[in-house]
Amino acid sequence: MDTKSFDTQIKPTWCPGCGNYGIFGALKQALAELNLKPNELVVFADIGCSGNMADFLKCYMFHSLHGRAIPPAVGAKLANHGIPVLVIIGDGGAYGEGGNHFLNEMRGNHDITVLVHDNYIYGLTTGQFSPTTFKGTKTKTTPEGAIEEPLNPLALALANHTTFAARSYAFDIPGLTDLIVKAVQHKGFSLVDILQPCVTFNKDQTMKWYQENIFKLNKKFKTREEAFAEALKTDKFGTGIFWQEKKLVYHEEDVVLKQRVLVDKKIDRVNIKDLVEEFV
Repeated sequence: MDTKSFDTQIKPTWCPGCGNYGIFGALKQALAELNLKPNELVVFADIGCSGNMADFLKCYMFHSLHGRAIPPAVGAKLANHGIPVLVIIGDGGAYGEGGNHFLNEMRGNHDITVLVHDNYIYGLTTGQFSPTTFKGTKTKTTPEGAIEEPLNPLALALANHTTFAARSYAFDIPGLTDLIVKAVQHKGFSLVDILQPCVTFNKDQTMKWYQENIFKLNKKFKTREEAFAEALKTDKFGTGIFWQEKKLVYHEEDVVLKQRVLVDKKIDRVNIKDLVEEFV
C-alpha cells in the first residue's frame, strides 16, 4: 500500500515542528508496511492535538470524548476481533482522564494497540501540566512548579500485566514505524509511549533535550523485572521494546467470543422472549 492512501483531503494543522507530524508519518508508513487498506482497520482518536488526526487519517475512525478512546476501541475489538484496532491518544487522555480505562483494559489483555502522544503537557488547551509533567515544571496551572511526581507509563504498564510495552521518539520515524508494525502484529494489549516535543507550550523538553536524553535500547530483557528496572530510570530514556510476551487475549478466553465473531452472528431472527419472560 502507498502511504498516500491514508491521507484525507484535509491537511494537518499542527504547529510547525510538532511531534505529531512524525507520528503521523510513521503511522502511515507502518500501515503501508502491514499492507493494510484504509477499510481494513479502525482507529479511535481521543480529544486533543493528537485527536485531530481523526480529520487527517483516512480509515474507519471514531472521535471519542476526552480520555474515553480506549473503551470504544475495546468494544470494537470484541465485536469484530478479526480487524486491527488502534488508539490515538495523548498523555493527558491516556494517563489522566482515561487512566482507569488504561489500567483495566490492559489487565484484560484486550487486543488493541495504544499509541500515546506523550509531550508532558496539555497542548491543545494551551499548556497546563499533565500526568507526565516533571516535578517542579512551571506551567499555566502550576505557576510555582508542579508539586506531583510524574507518572511513569512504562513502569505502570509493566506492573499491570501488559504484554507489550515500548517507548519511541516522534522524530525517529524509522524506529517508530518499526515499533508500530510490531505493536499491531502483537496479539494482546500493546502500549507504545511516544515521546514528542510540543514546540509551542513545552519549552523544557525541546528537540535538543530529546537528542541529549534518549538512547536506543540495545538488549532484550529476559524478565519483566529487568524491563521494570530499566523503565524506572529517569536520567536517560531508552527507546525500543521493553517487554513482549505471548498470552491469551480477552476474546480468546470468553466462552462466547472464542467460538465466533459477533459481527458474523445473524440478528434478523433473534428471539429474546425466553430471556425476558421472568421479568414480565
